[in-house]
Amino acid sequence: MIGSALARSRLTVARDLDGWRGHLTALGIVAFAILALFFADLRDMMSIWWNASTFGHCLFVPLLIAWLVQQRLPGLRQLEPVAWTPGLLWLGLGALAWLVGAAAGVAMVRQGALVVMLQGATIALLGPAVARALTFPLFYAFFMVPGGDEIVHYLQLLTAKLAMVFLALAGVPAHIEGIFITTPTGYFEVAEACSGAKFVIAMTAYGVLVCNVCFRSWRRRILFMAGALALSVLANGMRAFATILVAHLTTVDAAVGFDHVVYGWVFFAIVMIVVMAAAWPFFDRKPGDPWFDPRRLQGTARRGAHPGTVAGVALALVIAAPLWLGASAAASDPLPPSLALPAIGGWTRTAEPSAYPWKPRFDGADHFVMGRYRNARGQIVDLAIATYDRQEDKREIVGFAQGATDPDSEWTWSSPAPAPDFARGEQITAPGPVVRHVVSFYIVGQGEPTGSKPTVKIETMKARLLGRDQRAVALLVSAEEREGRPSDAAIAAFLADLGDVKELADRSAGIR
Repeated sequence: MIGSALARSRLTVARDLDGWRGHLTALGIVAFAILALFFADLRDMMSIWWNASTFGHCLFVPLLIAWLVQQRLPGLRQLEPVAWTPGLLWLGLGALAWLVGAAAGVAMVRQGALVVMLQGATIALLGPAVARALTFPLFYAFFMVPGGDEIVHYLQLLTAKLAMVFLALAGVPAHIEGIFITTPTGYFEVAEACSGAKFVIAMTAYGVLVCNVCFRSWRRRILFMAGALALSVLANGMRAFATILVAHLTTVDAAVGFDHVVYGWVFFAIVMIVVMAAAWPFFDRKPGDPWFDPRRLQGTARRGAHPGTVAGVALALVIAAPLWLGASAAASDPLPPSLALPAIGGWTRTAEPSAYPWKPRFDGADHFVMGRYRNARGQIVDLAIATYDRQEDKREIVGFAQGATDPDSEWTWSSPAPAPDFARGEQITAPGPVVRHVVSFYIVGQGEPTGSKPTVKIETMKARLLGRDQRAVALLVSAEEREGRPSDAAIAAFLADLGDVKELADRSAGIR
């Protein structure tokens, strides 16, 4: 009797391990390990949700994922989970992506990799049938990653151009320079907060959700997304135009009050209502329609490995990424003990003040120097050099708040500007307005100068992963736009007399 009872007990335990309880337990252990091991990325991601209004909608994404899974529970209960070894490939890809993102210093890649690792754990420990049933909730998890800041400048320019079109139609005389619009009433800036980026990003997340919940036809989904995003951009251009028009007809103070009333999530809510009202007649998914066919999905399932074995391999994969980074990251090569500005033939140092103070921002730089130069023709140029013995999080030559425009200053990015092929050109503006052109060169290790931020990230990643020289230099040449003395001509003359930019960068980093 006792032996029979023990046999039944073992059979029950075995069934539990083969059923949902065992698989969910294994998944919970692996997911907890991933979140604990990469908690810094999770914390940074949630901090952005809470503090950056552009990504405030991300706070609702975990709740929406939970709701999407809850909607699929009746069908999920009819499926049998299996431990599926091929699912570890997706988890391994996530671990590799995290390694690349950490080496390159790209937070969005690290945070996206965190989502991929959790997706891979789900696929590996619940199997292909369950993963296919949860395809959309798993995919929707990508909207937890704060991304899209790269489109801000483009949307600023687009919003300004749309406002100009509407002003012309309304008969309001206006002049545009980059993101700045001048009318007889005043001088207006399409700032980052007015670019409409947060509406486009939030509308993308909302629109994708609506496409899954309300539509079956891919053609209708594509048309809905295209219309929703186009309306968001167009409406933001109309808002910018309306603000300037109110200022033209009344006062700037009245326009500011108008903008504060229509701007924000109330404005976005109105756009969403318009989008949904227009799309409502074309919804082709009924409320009671099933999300998937459990019988068809279960037919694809095969008996897999033991969940404990797959969980062990999963843990080994996620632990390997930070271990590899720690083992392979090269030791920092030393920088010179000090950094001095170079002597440039035909140019002398000057203390002549600028029309508006400017200083680029490079947090965590080991050395930073900056000076003004003047030539016999009266052209004046600023040169700034920042050097790092190595780059790491919040200590990079390119990244948020780093470079020509310090977000804590009055300087604002205005538009791209001419620059050599291996440099980055920007026009920035300060109150006045004071216009300044900046040409930036970045050099990582013994590589060539570049103005491409993605190239800098790639070179930094290669240096850290392959044990190469990690020293990095940012070299900025800038000039104010002065009457009779264009900034581009001053910068070109200075660069011609400066000579080889790489040679100066190498000397600054102690490479030569």
